[in-house]
Amino acid sequence: MKLRQEFKIFLNYFDYLIIRSRLKAVIPQDKNVNDAGEYKIRSLYFDNVDDKALWEKLCGVNFREKFRIRCYNDNYDFINVEKKSKINGLCNKISERVTKDEVRKILDGDIGWMLNSNRPLISELYVKMKTQHLRPKTIVDYLREPYIYTAGNVRITLDRNIKTGVNSINMLDPNVPMVKANEQTILLEVKYDNFIPTMISELIQIQNRQTSAFSKYVSCRTYG
Repeated sequence: MKLRQEFKIFLNYFDYLIIRSRLKAVIPQDKNVNDAGEYKIRSLYFDNVDDKALWEKLCGVNFREKFRIRCYNDNYDFINVEKKSKINGLCNKISERVTKDEVRKILDGDIGWMLNSNRPLISELYVKMKTQHLRPKTIVDYLREPYIYTAGNVRITLDRNIKTGVNSINMLDPNVPMVKANEQTILLEVKYDNFIPTMISELIQIQNRQTSAFSKYVSCRTYG
């Protein structure tokens, strides 16, 4: 399992404009961005009746994992099931493609097909749904500006406009009712392997800003 470093910082809008202008000057963006230099992410997070994933995050459990289904720009031709693991502060993510029809089956509670899907992550999610009673719980939407610096395998993202679904887990509905989930303006996330280059540290340096343990999932669970 490959583990990566990760940290997050809240920015106000003025900070965001400074950081964004610095990054745009020297760091290439992800090739999948639109003309505005961003894309929309929608995730459907899983949890159980005891809110296991929620409480493990709030309590800072050193070994934890969460499952989600993710798509981009409301494009249901490319959907992933993902498992994000956190181990002593380091993170790992693995993913597996699923179809729109398969997601619909999961939403409808039809999961028997997952065990023998010949995709290990899909089978693992099935086992966790059976043994830990994981179920689709919360939709999380936001806009992301991604930047990639190959030295150190650094990925810098600026996330904003975080929203959550209201009384619905139907991630396949582009018009599902959403509400703003967090009053903070922008979330800067930085992921890297073994080191962060000095140039990157200088680009994202903002005075009087501390790292945060913010979770989009936890923030959105305020609403259900």
